[in-house]
Amino acid sequence: MFKTRLTDMLGIQYPIIQGGLHWLATPELASAVSNAGALGLITAANYKGKDDLKADIRRMRELTDKPFGVNVSIGRKQVAEYVEAVLEEPVPVVTTSGRNPEGYVKRMQEKGTKVIHVVPSVRFAEKAQEVGCDAVVLVGFECGGHPGMDDVTTFVLIPRAVDVLKIPVIAAGGIADARGFVAALALGAEGVQIGTRFVLTQECVGHPAYKQALLKGGETDTLIIERSIRSTGRVLRNPHAENIVKREREGAPTEEIVSMVSGERSWAATREGDVEGGLMYASQAICLMNDIPTVKELVERIIGGAAEVHVRLDGLMGK
Repeated sequence: MFKTRLTDMLGIQYPIIQGGLHWLATPELASAVSNAGALGLITAANYKGKDDLKADIRRMRELTDKPFGVNVSIGRKQVAEYVEAVLEEPVPVVTTSGRNPEGYVKRMQEKGTKVIHVVPSVRFAEKAQEVGCDAVVLVGFECGGHPGMDDVTTFVLIPRAVDVLKIPVIAAGGIADARGFVAALALGAEGVQIGTRFVLTQECVGHPAYKQALLKGGETDTLIIERSIRSTGRVLRNPHAENIVKREREGAPTEEIVSMVSGERSWAATREGDVEGGLMYASQAICLMNDIPTVKELVERIIGGAAEVHVRLDGLMGK
């Protein structure tokens, strides 16, 4: 049993949150994560509007009686509808990302929802604390997704954040097994957010070709795209991603780069299996992933492995 401020705040057994995972954070995956003792999320960006999101919030309640959450990207044009959905169908947790969530935090908290903001830097985390967020996820440079512009690794980012924040800090980026989980807690985090590793589970609807591409990846098989438009993303290396980097170096206009990184490109890879021409967001920690277990097996492996790490550290200290 793990007891941290995060487990107390959210009423979960283990201090593990599933990442937003655009296109992949379905009720089936999220409920499996929650039923395993962690916190599962569905992602608002997967839905056309309020009613579709509300329907799957209700679906989540059918699939689990454990706490779960919704990820809401503040920068999306449908954000007002998404917020209305979680106000009308209140959920235990909302994780926000993208822009400043200040205009929405208190309204959601008044419904009993805990608001956790996802950020790539300490300065943004301090702002999240200032506007009243209950906790923050700090995303290190290793992450699959959007690590920000500062290129600071999880190993440095988390203890720095813990030093300056009063609200709970949740570590994300490069965490794929018990060793990373324990390391994050040792750095002062109250929990972890895991993204790519949950893609490689049986309950995830990701296309088999996408999952196999992740399984084959090593620690140098990801690259950063979108730096030229200040929206960095870490993706699995493939011809399309390499062409994006090439065009950025050549000074391609913003409009061209935006068209190359559209959500349709991500859908093509993750749901349709186009591993050559689509975008596959992936953590550097893919080199630590070598199978596709059930969510329950993965969570139990992390927690059981954490106990083994603890025993090893006790041995190093002569206990």
